[in-house]
Amino acid sequence: MSDANLDPEDNKIIVLARSARARNGTAEGAAVRDETGRTYVATNVALPSLTLSALQVAVAMAVSSGAESLEAAALVTAGEGPSPEDERAVRDMGGERLLVAGPDGTPRQS
Repeated sequence: MSDANLDPEDNKIIVLARSARARNGTAEGAAVRDETGRTYVATNVALPSLTLSALQVAVAMAVSSGAESLEAAALVTAGEGPSPEDERAVRDMGGERLLVAGPDGTPRQS
């Protein structure tokens, strides 16, 4: 999949996830878009007492803000991609589209 094939709104959440990752200097950045078009952007949390992936944080932010479903989710990482738990969190919210991109923003899978 190339950037040219991406919907502009999907490209937007990749850009937001990439920006958050770079700004915070973290391993992952994620963004999700809810049913109303609102976006939630997060990075992974790595504390001694709490470890959450960027997608888990973004989904939790959407849920705690009243989102009822997700239209799309994006993960930017140099790693392998989303964990099974990440995929389940997105699916729990009805998300069917999970975009994964490298640190440069190039989509790797969806």
